Amino acid sequence: MTKLILVPGLLCTKRLFEKQISALHNHYEIEVANTLGVNSIAEMARGIISKQKSNFVICGLSMGGYVAQMVAHLAPEKVDAMGLFSTSGRADTNEKKQQREVLIELSKLGKFKGVTPRLLPSLLSAEALNKEALVQDVMDMAAEVGQTNFTLQQKAIIGRPDFRPFASAAKMPVEILVGELDQLTPPSLAKELHGLFEKSNLTVLSGIGHLTSMEAPGEVTDTIIKLISRV
Repeated sequence: MTKLILVPGLLCTKRLFEKQISALHNHYEIEVANTLGVNSIAEMARGIISKQKSNFVICGLSMGGYVAQMVAHLAPEKVDAMGLFSTSGRADTNEKKQQREVLIELSKLGKFKGVTPRLLPSLLSAEALNKEALVQDVMDMAAEVGQTNFTLQQKAIIGRPDFRPFASAAKMPVEILVGELDQLTPPSLAKELHGLFEKSNLTVLSGIGHLTSMEAPGEVTDTIIKLISRV
């Protein structure tokens, strides 16, 4: 049975992939990677690699996409295929790093509960923001991750490398997916990634924001199935 590893993004838990897990768990061995407790993308990646006894397919969303790219860089012989959803190959700009530091400081001042509402318009499309259950799921994930892990994850993201030089060496099939309305990692970044990988496909989801797996669960599930079929 194919091993599928799903890597959540910043402030996200396995709930990010709840619909995909429900649809696929009878067909694949699914593991949701742990991204908590460390402040390094490389350390997150090494934690995943060290647990694997066989090859696997890995899919990551946003920060999870950074981790997936690091896994593919550190252990390309283990990665049969890779899905990069709502993510980028670039390192943070200085401006973006400063923005993350501001959010970290706000969270330390006891305003952590205000971080997620502040981020919501960049995480979800305007249409999705009107769906109370979906918004609550995003809020609940953030609360579960908590302030300490939020800080660690932001530090990991700030310190990540530019993955673009690694892409040309990657020989595995790659599926790149992005929401048309994604403000955090817009389609231009997905298109850039698509141009770097030798064996990549690109899907742009019309009317969808950053959290593609929650806003368009069926389309993301189909993309994962397509990816695995290419192995």
